Amino acid sequence: MRLLNLFKIAFKAIILNKTRTLLTMLGIIIGVASVIAMLAIGEGSKESIRSTISSMGSNMITIRPGTDTRGPARGSGGDVQTLTLKNYEVIKEQANLLSYSTPVVNGSGQVINGSNNWPSTIYGVNPEYLNIKVVDLQSGSMFTNAEVKSAAKVALIGQTVVDNVFPDGQEPVGKMIRFNNIPFKVIGVLEEKGENTFGQDQDDVVIAPYTTVQKRILAIDYLNQIMASAVSEDDAPEAVTQVTEILRTQHKLQDYEDDDFSVRSMEELISTFSSTSEMLTLLLVAVASISLLIGGIGIMNIMYVSVKERTKEIGLRMAVGGKGSDILMQFLIEAILISITGGLLGVILGLGATIFIEKFLNWPTSVALYSIVISFAVCAVTGIFFGWYPARKASSLDPITALRYE
Repeated sequence: MRLLNLFKIAFKAIILNKTRTLLTMLGIIIGVASVIAMLAIGEGSKESIRSTISSMGSNMITIRPGTDTRGPARGSGGDVQTLTLKNYEVIKEQANLLSYSTPVVNGSGQVINGSNNWPSTIYGVNPEYLNIKVVDLQSGSMFTNAEVKSAAKVALIGQTVVDNVFPDGQEPVGKMIRFNNIPFKVIGVLEEKGENTFGQDQDDVVIAPYTTVQKRILAIDYLNQIMASAVSEDDAPEAVTQVTEILRTQHKLQDYEDDDFSVRSMEELISTFSSTSEMLTLLLVAVASISLLIGGIGIMNIMYVSVKERTKEIGLRMAVGGKGSDILMQFLIEAILISITGGLLGVILGLGATIFIEKFLNWPTSVALYSIVISFAVCAVTGIFFGWYPARKASSLDPITALRYE
């Protein structure tokens, strides 16, 4: 028999048993749809994580006091004071892979405007902070280096602070507020950024010169951290190494001693979150793939039933000259058609589920082309793998025995 005739025969057999075939396809349809949807959620979450972290400053490097948490614990940023202004000045002078850098001190307190007050966090920084964090101003201007040097009582505030201490909608720029009873003149409002990856409100902040916060709010002479921005994203790993070497020299650490500080780039954070997301995605795909296995077993089962039902037909075909290879191909093509059709319907269902998840559940999704290609490949392999044995059984039937079969 020619291949075209084999396809026609297989197609007719499928059409004659539409309900049974559809139920057989169900496992394949659900399996393929689940794999596509799970991979779309996984890819979407990775892209969302990268985008959100990058919005915090993709080239950003943070230097904190305390031992690297990946090494033996000798302390943490909360109980050691190993970063000084001198450290910052040396890093700024010697680290040529950094484009911007700023000392950072921070503390919590109440922002007060008349009878309105709001608990918030004040960050003491220098003018380069906005470039590092990739933050624009909605109105007003950034304080100057001269105002940092003179410890001026000026501040920028985020939109959350504006909403809570200026609820009547008046323009905050030029107004006076108090932070823990220290008066500050509002000279700018930060552009709204929303929540970051960790669920923190990036607009619930007050930004002021670090000298002012050090002297008037916290009364300390050390730094809570140093923030910097690498020249480029590609240079970030080397910049981390450079800063580490500078600080080890500054802190007079021997080769055998652990760092008493930690240096992190956003790329490390992105990598960590992406790895976690990939593991969860693989787990979900593994669970979804069970449906494909069940669908394959269903195909094998229905092909066995088909061989039993059509034993006389097989015997007749072989009696009039049909070859065993033709019978094998006929049933194998039937299994592959069931599998591929189920795969096609599964892709449509999977894409529909992805759109539903993104539109109605507001989960980030991203359909990767490879997920569709892999699904189709798996469907073809499933059809061949689970359809071959029943097809082989049909082709090996003895024509005389088959013709006598009741």
